[in-house]
Order: sequence, then C-alpha cells, then structure tokens
Amino acid sequence: MSVTVEHLDPKEYIIVKGAKVNNLKGIDVAIPRNKFVVITGVSGSGKSSLAFDTLFAEGQRMYVESLSSYARQFLGRMEKPEVEYIKGVCPAIAVEQKVTTKNPRSTVGTTTEIYDYLKLLFARIGQTISPISGEAVSKSSVTDIVNFIQEKEEGTRFMVLCPLPIKSDRTLHDELKLLLQKGFSRVEINGELFLIEEALENDAYKKIKQDNKETNVFILIDRNSVIKEDEDNIFHIADSVQTALFEGIGDCYIEIIDQDRNKQRYHFSDRFEADGMIFEEPSVNLFSFNNPYGACKKCEGFGRVLGIDADLVIPDKTLSVFEGAIAPWKGATMSKWKDTLVKSAHKFDFPVHRPFEDLSEEEQGLLWEGNEYFKGINAFFEHLESKTHKIQYRVMLSRYRGRTVCPKCKGTRLREDASYVKINGKSIMDIVLLPLDEAMVFFENLELTHYEQQIANRLLAEVRNRLGYMNRVGLGYLTLNRLTSTLSGGEYQRIKLATSLGSALVGSMYILDEPSIGLHPRDTENLISVLQELKRMGNTVIVVEHEEDVMRAADQLIDIGPDAGIYGGKLIYQGSIADMKDPETSHTARYLHGIERIPIPTIRRKWNEYIEVIGAKENNLKNISVKFPLNTITCVTGVSGSGKSTLVKKCLQPALGKLLGSYNEETGKMERLDGMVKSIQHIEFVDQNPIGKSSRSNPVTYVKAYDAIRELFSNQPLSQQRGYKPAFFSFNVDGGRCEACKGEGTSKIEMQFMADIYLPCESCHGSRFQKEILDVTYKEKNISDVLALSIDEAMEFFSDHKKIIDRLRPLQEVGLGYIKLGQSSNTLSGGEAQRVKLASFLVKGTIKEKDRVLFVFDEPTTGLHFHDINKLMTSINALVENGHSVIIIEHNMEVVKTADWVIDLGPEGGKNGGTVTFEGTPDDMVKLEGNYTAKYLKEVLEL
Repeated sequence: MSVTVEHLDPKEYIIVKGAKVNNLKGIDVAIPRNKFVVITGVSGSGKSSLAFDTLFAEGQRMYVESLSSYARQFLGRMEKPEVEYIKGVCPAIAVEQKVTTKNPRSTVGTTTEIYDYLKLLFARIGQTISPISGEAVSKSSVTDIVNFIQEKEEGTRFMVLCPLPIKSDRTLHDELKLLLQKGFSRVEINGELFLIEEALENDAYKKIKQDNKETNVFILIDRNSVIKEDEDNIFHIADSVQTALFEGIGDCYIEIIDQDRNKQRYHFSDRFEADGMIFEEPSVNLFSFNNPYGACKKCEGFGRVLGIDADLVIPDKTLSVFEGAIAPWKGATMSKWKDTLVKSAHKFDFPVHRPFEDLSEEEQGLLWEGNEYFKGINAFFEHLESKTHKIQYRVMLSRYRGRTVCPKCKGTRLREDASYVKINGKSIMDIVLLPLDEAMVFFENLELTHYEQQIANRLLAEVRNRLGYMNRVGLGYLTLNRLTSTLSGGEYQRIKLATSLGSALVGSMYILDEPSIGLHPRDTENLISVLQELKRMGNTVIVVEHEEDVMRAADQLIDIGPDAGIYGGKLIYQGSIADMKDPETSHTARYLHGIERIPIPTIRRKWNEYIEVIGAKENNLKNISVKFPLNTITCVTGVSGSGKSTLVKKCLQPALGKLLGSYNEETGKMERLDGMVKSIQHIEFVDQNPIGKSSRSNPVTYVKAYDAIRELFSNQPLSQQRGYKPAFFSFNVDGGRCEACKGEGTSKIEMQFMADIYLPCESCHGSRFQKEILDVTYKEKNISDVLALSIDEAMEFFSDHKKIIDRLRPLQEVGLGYIKLGQSSNTLSGGEAQRVKLASFLVKGTIKEKDRVLFVFDEPTTGLHFHDINKLMTSINALVENGHSVIIIEHNMEVVKTADWVIDLGPEGGKNGGTVTFEGTPDDMVKLEGNYTAKYLKEVLEL
C-alpha cells in the first residue's frame, strides 16, 4: 500500500518519507496529529523500527540539537534515522516496558511523584499527635498569645510573667542582681510580688534561698489591661510577650484578673512539646527517606536490614511454643529460654499450646519483646551477639540472618517521629502502605477545615489526579512503598503512563510499547480510556500493540508486514479498522476477520500426577491450596494483582527449587509442597529477563550454534593454511577479534546529560573482527557476514550442515526467524528473550533424555501477534509431548483456550484477591457466571 505524503501539511500530520531503518523497505507514512494510532503486524515486521528507531529517535535527536554547545559537540557522531525526511515531529516521549531503574530507593510513590506531594501535604497541614496522651502538639507564637489576650473583655487586667531560670553556676541571689541590671523591677516568689531590691534584703527571701529547688520564682514582665483597637497598646503587649519568651527560655505565663479580682494563670510555650516530649516540627525533609534528616536511622531509608529473619526463626507456624515453634530454642543449652517462658506463662496468661499462626498480633509481639517474666527472642539474639567471640554463636547467628523488613520503621523507611504527624488520623507511613485504591478512597473522603482546605487544595488535586490514573490503568493493588525494581515491565510502563497523564503535557508524541502487557482483558478497557484521555489533552498517541481491543479502539491502524525480518518492512495497510478488508496480504486482517484462528484442542489432556502448594499466605494469598497438574499445559489466570505471580513465582517455584537444590531465594509464606514432587528433576523459569546482560551475548551463542559455525570456518582451506583455530572466529577471546573494541563492534560515548551513545567501532566498522580473519569465507560470506544473517536466511545458508540446522531450527519454530544470528541480547524485547530461552530447551541434547522438567512461563505472549502465538503454542505443546510439564501465567485468552487446565485467582486484585475462583478445564470455566476470566474466555471459545 503506497501513501502520497508530499502534499500533506506537517501541522496536521507527522510525515515520514522513505524510512529504511533496519528492515523497513523505504516506506512513506503520514500519522495524523492528536489521534490515537496503533502500529501492528507480526513480530519482527518492523513496528518498533518505525515507532522507536525512526519517530522517537528523530524526536530525541531534534531535542538534543536544542541543547548546549557541550551537547552539540557529539551531534556530528549521532546518526540520523535512515529516512529521506521526517516532518512535523512533536516532542517525543517513549514509554517502554523496560524497568530502567534498579535503584533500591526508587518506589512507586517517588516514580509517580505522588510521594513528593504527600511530603508537602503533611509538612503544611499535618498535625503532630503525642503518642502518650493522643493530644495535638502545638507551640504558641507571639501573635497567638497577643490574640488570646485581646479576645478578653475591654479593660480586663492581666500580667505577663515568665519563670526565672537559675543557671547551675549561679545562686538565686546572683540571678536577682542580674535582673536589676537588665532593668526588671519586680519578681514573684511563691505567689507573692516583691520589688527586686526588697527581695534581696527580705528576711523571707533569705529563708527561701537556702532551698532553691522548692522556690517558685517568676519575673513580672508587664502589668496591663485590654484596650481594643489601640495599636500602640497591642505593640506594647507583643513586646512584653516576646521578652517573656526570651527570658523564660520559651515559657510565658499570662495571669488574667477578672472584675472580682479572681486570678487565672495560663501557660504558653514556643517550644514544640507535649507530655514532657519535644517533637520535631513537620517539614518536607522530615518525610523524606532519601534525606539523612528524615530517613530511619537503623535502615538508612532502605526499609530493609540484614537482621534476624522471622521466617527462619519460626519456620513452621502451625506449631505452638511448647511444640518447638521457635527453632533456635531447641537443644540442651538453648531450650532453657523456652523452659523459662513455659514455666512462667500462667503468670501473664500466655497460650503456650496454641499454634503460633493463631496467636494475636500482641501475643506474637510479646514473644519477640519479652516481659518481666521471660526474655524474648530479640533479647536471645542480643545475647548471641554478645558472645560472637565463640564460633558456635557466630554460626548460629548466621543461620537465622536474612534481608528483613526494618523493625524500627516497619519498612516505611522514615524515622519514627514522622509517624506522629497525622491527617485525619493517618500518618504518611499508613498511607504509603495502603493499596492505591484504598489510598484513593481516603483522599476522596478527607475532611479538612476551611483553612486547611485553602492550603491543601492544589496538593490534593495533584494527589487525587495521579491516584485516579493509577487506578484506571489497573494498578490499584500496588502500594506507594513498593520498590520500582520489583515491578514487571507492563506495570512499570503503566506507571510511566499514569505519571505522564498526571503531568498534563500537551502537544507531545507519546510512543508506547504494548501497554496492555500484564493486563487482564477487564483492565484493558480502562487502559483504552486512559489512552483516549491522553489524546483528548492534545497529544498524538502512537501505540505498538497486538491486543485486539486496543486495535479496535484506535482512530487509525498501521499494519506493517506481511511477515518478519527481510520479508517484512512494508506498509500493508493504513486506515480505520472498519475499512481493513484485504485479508490476502495481512495476517492481522485475517485474524480480525476470523479467517485465521488459533485452533482449540480437540482433546484436553487428562492428568493423575500433580504438585500441590498447601497453605499459601504470601502477600494477598488467603491461605489457599492449589494443585498443579503434571504432563499438561496449565494456565494461571486472574485480574491484575490477584496473586498469580505470588503463587507461582514466590511460592511454587522457590519451594520446589529448594527441594531440587537449584534455588536459594526466599520462599513465600506457605505451609508445604505436596504431591509428586520427586517425579520432577528440574524447574525452569522462562521469564522476560535478558538472556545476557553483556552486549556479547546473542541468540546464536545461547543455543550453542556458534561453536559449530566457528568450527566450520576453521576448517576452510585459508584457515588451515594460516593456522586459524575455531577460537580465532570468536569475538570473546583474543586472537581474531578487533582489539580496538575488544570484539564489541561498537564504542560507548558517555553522555553526562542523557543516555550513553553507542557508535560503530572506527577500526573494524562494526564487523568485530580483524581484517585478516574476514579474508576467510564460506560460500562467499565471512564470519561477520554470517552473524548479520537472520535465522531464516541462516537456515537456508547452512542447509547442508545438520549440526548447525538442528541448533537453529527451534529459534525459527518459536517465531524468531527474523532476528539476526549475532544480534546483541540486550536489544531483544522481553518476549523475544523469553522465546530464545524456550528455543534453547527445544534443542536436542539440552535436557537429559530421562529428566522431567517443570517449565514456568511468565506471560510468553509479550510482543506476539496472533500469528506468532500459534507458533509459540506449537513449541510449548512439543515440550509437553516430550514428557515435560508447563505452567503459564497468562492473560491472553487465545493461550488460555488452548490449555488443558486453568487455575483462576481473584475475584479482584489486591486485598480483594488471593482466593481460587476456579480450577478446571477451559470448557468448564465458560459455564461460570460472574467470573471476569470466564466472560472473556467465552468470547474466544464460542467463535
């Protein structure tokens, strides 16, 4: 399909002429401004090349051109996208799936900027509440005290006094003499007024001064009466009050004398204190865990410490204290700690025979803290710490140590007194631990005084706005305290999307990479409404997407294809989805019109063997027990935040991995594993993390095909003649690689003001090898040319070498025929990396013949078109046919309908999730009423 772009207005369209980046075949595209546009096509067809490598790269390059001369000195080396021209480019914002931060201080709250507004809110209108009396803590300013006096009736007489502080190196006599020198004339001693000269000579005073401690001495600063509307008098009172606060070191007393000459004394202080405690005044830094002033002193603002792991100390929560629930209190020596508790338990009514999990929070806390009758677990470990000169105690301590939630701040990262500051009864610590949907309810129902409302209006608008967007993009189950580095790619992308909406930019070009990843179809509807709102604000929204609902919601669809790699890169269709009527050339059109479908299995596999997770309570799981069938494909489904990843990745995988001796991560809270555990020899977690962090890692090395290719090149006549060994054709060791770039093919330019730039090596021009090595050819291609081949091309090129073909075929079968043999692994998307891992398991010889493996896939459809999902499921079925078992965490109904067994969690996300709503076949699931997954599964099964 050709588009005429020459005569279009760049104010109305973003015009791309002759794009040839990567596999694009010189396409012309005109993207209408301020519209919602979806770019689709099979995996590897060129969607990302158009969206990110062309449009976003040009937008970024034009931005850098506007920077300082320091930045521009690198511009000569920054390559422009390979296009004839691009006109009408708006400022570009890329929202990708990659979690770009591993910073242990970065949280959901800081990333979305909600936490910044919360800090300001609590600093401005937060009330400090004394933990002793529960009363509000306040201090009095001069204005407050003057206002108090002026509120009295006209003519009311009063006195301004302050206590006389006596310094340790002075007597009362010395202090009174100093007062005379300062110009004061009267003091009150034990309720009686004296002229200072009289007090110094008075017999009564001489008796008093023998015992200074019981003497109640006040300085009389001023005697006056209330005169309304008299500025001079008000200034005079203010001056007296200020003097009292200064001389009394923060204390001032006002004694009111009424018409009947009754006296009543009121105390005021300019110190922020109550109940004998001095409190910190609320400030922004007090609530900042990235500032030494506000950070918890124990964990320094990280929220976790290397301390005693409660799960290791009490591993089996079903046991009682009497039965030995506290693991270190066993053995001849250490059991005396338990015996002391058991013998004295009746004195404070402690249930030593009740299982630990059934104890109340107070009773569990008592075990750790102890009381006057017994020393708790904390005291026990302090005792061990004091004996670390003995090796047996050091060994014992190390057995129970782990990364644990900081006991001081409970993981909130802030100093303890930050929790005393509250708004409507909640501290900032309470709020960051609330799920976002609950936090939204709290802020919607906030009750403030008129004065507080005026201060907080703007801040509250920002907080409510951003929390609203976070809930709308399906992230209501997260907390503001959640570490950014623990988020999935889809969650991180939606957080960035919500942040962009909250910042209310207009006139920009948002480019999103599959924002529907990780979303249940129910939540996709909310996501679409958010994207539509971004458009309504005056932005151009360009989304690379395969989700059918998102495609149907778009103003315009751009289909790139028809196939992947060298067979793609053409503009197949551009226009509305209703007008897409050419199924012959487009896989997208065939699926959207129902001509091509992912087949539903005619027979679901039956099963007898299973592995059962019993009593899972991690995160939001509600003490559930779940059976995972073996020798089948099992799909774990449920809305976002329902507990799928927690069940599989935090409970099943670590528990089974530890039994198999291949895992050392912390296991989530659960009772035990049951079932045919011994029938599994390995557990393989096939996730979307890169297959290698180094740019040297690539698909051809990962599936072990490169060894055979290097051997082939070393057997060529010129190699034999020159004595080149297989290692000479490796870019990882000295010999044949380019020494200027050490076989990288690129050199890194560090840019202090933005992401580092990678440019082709000036010595080898990106070939990675020395010129002499490139002289060796096979079928007129050198080793660098071979690495530049796609998998599909390599299959044809090496057709007469079975060893190489056998290693490469699985990559082609999982739909990765378009990626290049030498493509750096850090350029692969999450979905591509996952499929490379899958291909490596399909290679014969990778897994021992008799071994049975449990494969766990985390959303393998990431980045996959309908056409590619078909290929993926064929490969996954091949694993099961070989005797292995597969568990898939998935939202895509096209995958769920092909499963043998479905485990659905829900019914909602967060605290309203974590229960098993269904276990059975997809055919039985569609009969359920009121189940979100069943509703959407029914649509694909009944087509």
